[in-house]
Amino acid sequence: MENTTRLDPPQPSIDPPQQALLQRVDSAIKGSPHLAGHNVFCQEESGVVVLHGRVSSFFQKQMAQEALRKLSGVEKVINELEVDWMASIGRARH
Repeated sequence: MENTTRLDPPQPSIDPPQQALLQRVDSAIKGSPHLAGHNVFCQEESGVVVLHGRVSSFFQKQMAQEALRKLSGVEKVINELEVDWMASIGRARH
């Protein structure tokens, strides 16, 4: 009889305070009326949140940043959102 143990690959550990911050950041992004329907996601490390994705205006880009700046635990927001002008032009024509 062979004794085997299955080991799952190690998962990156996220401490509870960091996970709670990520949940608050995610809720703020999903709850923003300015970001509805846009592909926006973020990364966080030591209170620094980096925004990624696309929005259709500079106003939306700024509102995403402002929504996160006010959250407890967020020390800095790095806004790397791209503005997709073609999306905003297409909406204006319809």
